[in-house]
Amino acid sequence: MTGEGIALVFGTVLAVGALAFVLYPLFFATPHEPRTHTPDSDAPDNAIVALREIEFDRATGKLSDTDYAELRRTYTERALSEMRTAAAQDVDPVEARVRAYRAQHRECPTCGLRPEPDAIYCSSCGNYLDQVCPDCGAEVSEPGATFCSTCGARLTRGTMASR
Repeated sequence: MTGEGIALVFGTVLAVGALAFVLYPLFFATPHEPRTHTPDSDAPDNAIVALREIEFDRATGKLSDTDYAELRRTYTERALSEMRTAAAQDVDPVEARVRAYRAQHRECPTCGLRPEPDAIYCSSCGNYLDQVCPDCGAEVSEPGATFCSTCGARLTRGTMASR
């Protein structure tokens, strides 16, 4: 084979590889599908987030005026319904979101609410967030303690146990 033949074969292999790379997502499902907002989703602030997104999509030209009008009407009705429900229950929508956030996150007695929802230890001071041994109930006050000083039981049983 001459140099031109090798270059032709190499170029063809590169072109086929690039074509396969580009067409792969069209023929095979990707593991991380983008999240779409639907009117019947369970997220409490879904309607407000969706309104922001359709405003952005319309501004960037991704959404036609008729689609925008229909989606805006649907999500506006839903957002108003959620706000009226919260008002009827004498719950401030902001307070409801704060309560939901606090319910999903752990709290350190020294530093307060932690931003990590799955925290076992405080990321600031190192305190064990449960504060008591799950086996004997003794207080755990040593920062970063992995084992109970009273009974010797392992404090971390979840994801931190492997570290």
